[in-house]
Amino acid sequence: QVQFVESGGGLVEVGGSLRLSCAASGLTFIRHNMGWYRRAPGKAREFLARIHRSGGNPYYENPIKGRFTISRDNTENAVYLQMNALKPEDQDGYYCNTNTPQQNAWGQGTQVTVSS
Repeated sequence: QVQFVESGGGLVEVGGSLRLSCAASGLTFIRHNMGWYRRAPGKAREFLARIHRSGGNPYYENPIKGRFTISRDNTENAVYLQMNALKPEDQDGYYCNTNTPQQNAWGQGTQVTVSS
């Protein structure tokens, strides 16, 4: 079955950086555009960014534009999110999935905590 395993979260100070990783399995990775999402407890999941299956044409939602960078490695079936200039409002659980999310494949996510 399709599975996504996120890692790389942690505690960081305001203005700091983290690099999140997502390992995908159970799908032909190179055929899928991939996305990053986040969700705070009790809130709806928020779409953040996507990247074309070729590794090009990244797209970012306004809250993260200019601070976060999405990338992928098709040889490793992995997608990454470089997070810079972190703000308190970035504190969330972060998840990856295909750009059109596979609802039964959400992983455990990785928690990002931003201290001020």
